[in-house]
Amino acid sequence: MSDDAETRTAIVTGAARGIGAAIAVRLAAAGHRVAVLDLHAHDTVGTVDEIVAAGGRAIGIGADVANSDDAQNAVARVVEELGAPTILINNAGILRDNLLFRMSDDDWDAVIGVHLRGAFVMSRAVQAHQVAAKWGRIVNLSSTSALGNRGQANYAAAKAGVQGFTKTLAIELGRFNVTVNAIAPGFIATDMLRETAERIGVTFEEFLAGAAKDIPVGRTGVPADIAAAAAFFVSEEASFVSGQVLYVAGGPKA
Repeated sequence: MSDDAETRTAIVTGAARGIGAAIAVRLAAAGHRVAVLDLHAHDTVGTVDEIVAAGGRAIGIGADVANSDDAQNAVARVVEELGAPTILINNAGILRDNLLFRMSDDDWDAVIGVHLRGAFVMSRAVQAHQVAAKWGRIVNLSSTSALGNRGQANYAAAKAGVQGFTKTLAIELGRFNVTVNAIAPGFIATDMLRETAERIGVTFEEFLAGAAKDIPVGRTGVPADIAAAAAFFVSEEASFVSGQVLYVAGGPKA
């Protein structure tokens, strides 16, 4: 754990696995206390244990980020057990891919709810603590799919919405020394994409190899690539960077 970092309290949503877990571990290594949020508390155990084993401090909390009461209760517990949160990583997400004519109302609502409403509800709950501290960092996870992607009308709309949400919060909260930025990952090898590979009938390795052919740097991303970007955005050195969308995709996207 870093000795020179000022210890703050961070909340990372969707942190049971994948990108969220990598960010939680990275922030803990930088010296921050970390609340690991996911839909079910038992799913957070692995991430929490990894942080604690490395000498960090973390708790796991089960919460539906799209539910206002869950969000408020989760933040209240963080305040009680770790201290007022001033770092928020809105990472929680789900996929319900389908072509438009096959996409159900539930497919649409579920994705918009977790990604976009979830970011709104969690940011609203945390910003009061950031304003009181006169310091804060919010990092929202967008995606290259915000630029459009076949079969992802719901996901693309949510991730594009996250970018507008990010820029607006940066304007509103800047006066309180709170920065708000977004990361738009490209193809990142996670369990979520493993499930996509299974659905389309190819092995995960074949799926990754096919994707790498279209990426200028010649490889697919890993969660640590996104964690590194998040670590920069929450750092003191990034205090003059706000309202930005960083495409971490192995090549130019926007």
